[in-house]
Amino acid sequence: MKIIFRSFLVFSSLTVFSLASSEILATVNGKEITQDDVNEFVIKSIPGASYSVLNKSQKKSVLNQMVERKLFLEDAKKIHIENNVEYQESLKKMQENLMLDYWMKEKVEEIVVADNEARAYYQINKQKFIKPASVKVRHILLSTEEEAIALIAELELSSNLKEKFITLAKSKSTGPSAVNGGELDWFVHEQMVPEFSEAAFSLRKGTITKQAVKTQFGYHIIYLEDKREKGYVPYETVKSDIVKSLRLLRFKTKLKNLSKKLKKTADIIVK
Repeated sequence: MKIIFRSFLVFSSLTVFSLASSEILATVNGKEITQDDVNEFVIKSIPGASYSVLNKSQKKSVLNQMVERKLFLEDAKKIHIENNVEYQESLKKMQENLMLDYWMKEKVEEIVVADNEARAYYQINKQKFIKPASVKVRHILLSTEEEAIALIAELELSSNLKEKFITLAKSKSTGPSAVNGGELDWFVHEQMVPEFSEAAFSLRKGTITKQAVKTQFGYHIIYLEDKREKGYVPYETVKSDIVKSLRLLRFKTKLKNLSKKLKKTADIIVK
């Protein structure tokens, strides 16, 4: 399917300490690198990811980067980079921006949105909260149509279709989902290539495609695990998002009024 792989920069070798109860992954000149430190670094690099889902090589690479960051920071402190004029100017700007961010955050959180207001917004804008139909499938990816036809025949003779499908996916599929028995996450029609989606959405729960599905990736056999029909996202699911949206709308008005008020008493000279 449409898979994006992110590469990690490989640095010099690193002695990694075993993960103990204190969650210390490594130390650099006595300074600890913890699980939380690494997770924060990974999340910033790959939103939604975490250190635990990386493979062994990726974990080593990330720790290498963390170690080198510690070493570079130590060197920067040794030469007193904090005394650099450009550094001080940049720091001042960053502090001002951070101050404004927290100021705005507090102002937004001061705004109260009642539940009946949020519910009214949901009802008026209900068309915005339609969730499309989605499916959850397993698939076996093969290089040739002949291989796919042979496996379909084998699957149709099975007394436990799902169990047999998982076994064959693990041993025969050439796709990255083979290790999970061909399992894919829930997806909507537009998320997959047209041929794959058409076949997946046409299946009944617990059945497989009777013919090989050809895509640019090869030949697929698809098993439908579950299907969700098109419908409305429940109010409780989107309530927090609606509240945030209404808060921001009111904040814009509040900000505009505050700007007018502050300008009246400020000494402003525009050249």
